[in-house]
Amino acid sequence: MKNIRNFCIIAHIDHGKSTLADRLLGATQTVTAREEKAQLLDNMDLERERGITIKSHAIQMEYTYKGEKYILNLIDTPGHVDFSYEVSRSIAACEGALLIVDAAQSIQAQTISNLYLALENDLEIIPVLNKVDLPSANPEEVSDDIVDLLGCKLEEIIHASGKTGFGVDKILEAIIERIPPPKGSKEEPLQALIFDSVYNPFRGIEVIFRVKNGEIRKGQKIKFMATGSEYFADEVGTLKLNQVPKEVISTGDVGYLISGIKEAKEVKVGDTITDAKTPTTNMIVGFEDVKPMVFAGIYPVDTEDYEDLRASMEKLQLNDASLVFAPESSAALGFGFRCGFLGMLHLEIIQERLEREFDMTVITTVPNVSYLAYTKKEPDTPIVVNNPSDLPEPSKLDRVEEPFIKATIITKADFVGNVMSLCIEKRGIITNQTYLTTERVELNFDMPLAEIVFDFYDRLKTVSKGYASFDYSPIGMRTSKLVKLDVLLNSNSVDALSALIHEDNAYNIGKKMCEKLRELIPRQQFDIPIQAAIGAKIIARETIKALRKDVTAKCYGGDISRKRKLLEKQKKGKKRMRQVGNVEIPQEAFMAVLKLND
Repeated sequence: MKNIRNFCIIAHIDHGKSTLADRLLGATQTVTAREEKAQLLDNMDLERERGITIKSHAIQMEYTYKGEKYILNLIDTPGHVDFSYEVSRSIAACEGALLIVDAAQSIQAQTISNLYLALENDLEIIPVLNKVDLPSANPEEVSDDIVDLLGCKLEEIIHASGKTGFGVDKILEAIIERIPPPKGSKEEPLQALIFDSVYNPFRGIEVIFRVKNGEIRKGQKIKFMATGSEYFADEVGTLKLNQVPKEVISTGDVGYLISGIKEAKEVKVGDTITDAKTPTTNMIVGFEDVKPMVFAGIYPVDTEDYEDLRASMEKLQLNDASLVFAPESSAALGFGFRCGFLGMLHLEIIQERLEREFDMTVITTVPNVSYLAYTKKEPDTPIVVNNPSDLPEPSKLDRVEEPFIKATIITKADFVGNVMSLCIEKRGIITNQTYLTTERVELNFDMPLAEIVFDFYDRLKTVSKGYASFDYSPIGMRTSKLVKLDVLLNSNSVDALSALIHEDNAYNIGKKMCEKLRELIPRQQFDIPIQAAIGAKIIARETIKALRKDVTAKCYGGDISRKRKLLEKQKKGKKRMRQVGNVEIPQEAFMAVLKLND
C-alpha cells in the first residue's frame, strides 16, 4: 500500500489537463508509441470534436522510482463549470491533486473553485505551471499568483509543458514524494467507494470504485449499501488503457467491477460496496447529492418512443450521474421527461448524446429553474414550481422565491465596465471587487439563477473578448416579483412556451417572443394571432398573415363586382377555416425563444 498513489488533475478549461495526462501516460510507458494520440483519455466522439473533457477518466500507471515500483492511479477531470460534479466525485477518491495553471492565462475562476473543492477534502496540492514554452507565457508573474493563492513556496511550483513533455519527470517525482499513500487496513471488512459507472451493452454495468478498507476478490459476494442489492463479483481488475482482470483488488487501489447488473437503478454513484457476509457498519460519508441548476422538458418526437427514451435516459444517467429526470406530460407535446441539468452546456451535450448514442431524436422545451411559490391561504408551505403551469393563480399567490447564486467573475481590468453592465442588466447585485493584480479583477455578484441560464455565459465571453472566466455556487432562495408569461397561438395557450419572468422585463420579453415566433412559424391559409399574456391581460400581439390564393386571376376586365364576389367567397371560406385551424410549431421556435438577444 505504501507504493500506491491516487491523484486527480484539476484546472480551468483549456489549461492542458488532458495533454499533460497524455505525457504522464507516455512517460510511464502505460501506452505504446503506436497507441498514442492526442487527448488519449477522451474516448467520446463529442469530446474529441469539441476539444473538451466531459467525463472524468481513471487509468492506472506503473513507475519505477529509486529502484521501487509505484502504482499511480490518475483521474483526468473536466474543466467546465457544468461538469463540476464529475470533479467533486473524482476528488472524493483521491489523496492528492495536480493543480494545473496555464502560464499564459494565469489563474481563472474554475481554477479557484476546483482548488477549494480539493482543499475541503484535505487533498495534497501540487501546483504545476503548464505551457511554459509558449511565447506569450509569463511564468514569473503567474508563479507569484499561485504563491498568493496557495500559500506555497516558489520552489514547490513545477514548470512543465504538455506539448513538449518538459518537466513530466519532475511531476512524477513530486507525486511520489509529496502525495501521501492511501490509509486503510486490509483486515477490516470491505469498504469501497463507487465514483463512476459505465454502461456496456454486452457486459452490463461496469462499476469503477476505490477500495478504502479490506479487499475485493473475484467471485466474492458483495452488497451495495444504498440499494441493499447483492451480487457476485464476476470480474474485478484495474484500468489500464484496456481493462486488466485481476484476482484481488486490495486496500487503497482503484479498479472496476463487472457483476452482470442490467438495471440502471441498482448502481448509485457515491454508494459503498461491502462484503455480503461480513458487511461494514459505516457507509462512506461526505458524498454530496447533485444539485441540478437548469430544468428542461425532453420529449420524444413520436409519442410511441416514450419507453425507448426512458431506457436511453437511464443508461445515460449511469454514465453521467449528474443527470436527473422525472416523467411529465405536456398538453402540446404529450408524454416526456422533466430533466435537471448542471447548465446549458450540459443540456446541449445530453441532447447530442441521446441522438448519437441512442438514436433518439428529441424536442427540448425552454429551460428554466425551480421556484418556490407561497399562497395567501398557507403562507408558510412552499409549492415547488418546476414548470410555469404549476404556478398558482395570481389572485391566490402570496409571493414567489427564486434561487440566487454567488457568481465569481475574473476578468481583465479593461472589461470591468462591460461585465458590470451585463450583470446589472441580468438583475445582479455587486458584492465585492478585488484586484488580484493590476491587470486582473475578481468581481462577485449575487444574481438570480434564471438570468444566467440562457445566454449569460456566451454574452460574458463576448463583452470580455473571451477573457472573463466565470464560476458560480448556489446561495439559497430570495423573494422576487415574478409573473407567468403565456404565449397564445390562435387563442390557445402553448404550455411549452410559457415562462416565469421578472415583472420589469415581462413586456419587453413578451414583445420579442411574439416577433421571433412570427418569423419562425410557417404561414397557413388563415391568419394566426400570436399573443403574449400575463394572466388575462394581453401585453403584446403579432399576426402571421394568411397565404392567399389569387382567386381573381381568371377575371380580366369586366365589372368590379365579379372580382368582389370571388373575394367575398374566399373571405367566407377563410373565416370557416380559422375556426378550426391548428398551428404546427417547428422545433427551432422552442429554442429560438431563448436567444432573444441575438
